[in-house]
Amino acid sequence: MSVVANAAVVVVACLHILFMVLESFLWTKPAGRRIFGLTEAKAAETASLALNQGLYNGFLAAGLVWGLFDTRDAFGIKVFFLTCVLIAGIVGAITAKRSILWIQAAPAAVALVLVVLAARM
Repeated sequence: MSVVANAAVVVVACLHILFMVLESFLWTKPAGRRIFGLTEAKAAETASLALNQGLYNGFLAAGLVWGLFDTRDAFGIKVFFLTCVLIAGIVGAITAKRSILWIQAAPAAVALVLVVLAARM
């Protein structure tokens, strides 16, 4: 079970690395504008905000990876960062776009449940 839980954590970490790249490096590029539905002007206007948001996603990914390799408190680290991702996904779904609930929050919720179940076994 811990292998499945860790695989789910890896998936969430990879998603956040992808989000970081999209927001920090591709926001104003044609692919980034297409993914986020932005005009060239809107992308340019919001690029600094997206860079900051991307950085936060990178921190979440780094925390999840840390939790995979920590030998003292892997459970606590994974639970903390997955909870942060889950909350960020819920807030994003409420304030920005409903699909964030399925793209960000749902994978985090699944991984969180798996991590907790693995710890009980």
